Amino acid sequence: MASLDLNLIRVFVMLYETSNVTATAEALHVTQPTVSYNLGKLRRHFGDELFRRTGRGLAPTAGARRLYEPLQAALAQIDRTVRQADVFDPHTMPGRFTVAMSDLGETTLLPRLVAAARERAPEVTFAVLPLDVDDAEGQLRRGELDAFVATPVLASHRTVRIPLFRERYVGMVASDHPRIHGTEISFAELATEHHASVHGPSGHAVPRDVLAAHGLLDRVAVDATRFSMLPYLLEQTDLIAIVPEYVGEVFAASHQVRTVRLPFEAEPMEVALYARHESSRTPSQRWLVRFMTEVLGTLVSATQLPPSKAG
Repeated sequence: MASLDLNLIRVFVMLYETSNVTATAEALHVTQPTVSYNLGKLRRHFGDELFRRTGRGLAPTAGARRLYEPLQAALAQIDRTVRQADVFDPHTMPGRFTVAMSDLGETTLLPRLVAAARERAPEVTFAVLPLDVDDAEGQLRRGELDAFVATPVLASHRTVRIPLFRERYVGMVASDHPRIHGTEISFAELATEHHASVHGPSGHAVPRDVLAAHGLLDRVAVDATRFSMLPYLLEQTDLIAIVPEYVGEVFAASHQVRTVRLPFEAEPMEVALYARHESSRTPSQRWLVRFMTEVLGTLVSATQLPPSKAG
């Protein structure tokens, strides 16, 4: 092992997580030929090709898959012990981060994130991309994202899932709805009303699944792809929509809508932050993950559930 230095281990772990020589070079601040040269040294050392080129990038061999977990764990332990100097100072150093969120996240979480950044990290700016749950982990590995926020549980050994908070679902209607009064709705009332439903690439599928589970899909009058249109739609119609409670609170503060308790318990929504493993983050990315976890994981709704220990 004397010829296998820390830099080679770092190259191997990053190649495994990004599946891309260019992204690895950019993350490690070296040239692509340097990465290719180090990959050659790794192949000679282990007597294994380690990665094969495919149409979607570098695919690990069986040997690389066996090596990844122990080497990644060793690298993480080394970084925790000798900790690279975290030279990123958000008060004085500019930092531009690319994050992905669903339209719900843009509407309810992004304002809190940016407000905190303006106060505590004035040199930091954000580029916000729409969340595509099918490709978000790939974008993270390729260096196209620094982090993303999502509700679906995406299981990958190449990324870290950090639970932020969990919330129940409620119904949302116009403030002056002609039939729904009070703070609760019965199942008979829910089954009689027409609904607005949302589905799309953000992966927030629970409201529609709830309607399907209770045989109410035939009551859907509007099927759309973005939650942010709901308050505009509901305040001008007699439709009802199922939304996370905090989202309903945010919408009710700026639109003529209100929330009502549902007649059944739906699986709580859990919002999580996804990022690279700590050993694969730059100093500025390590700061970003800490910052987003602190700001977005803060209690925001009186009935918010505690974070899950899963993931």
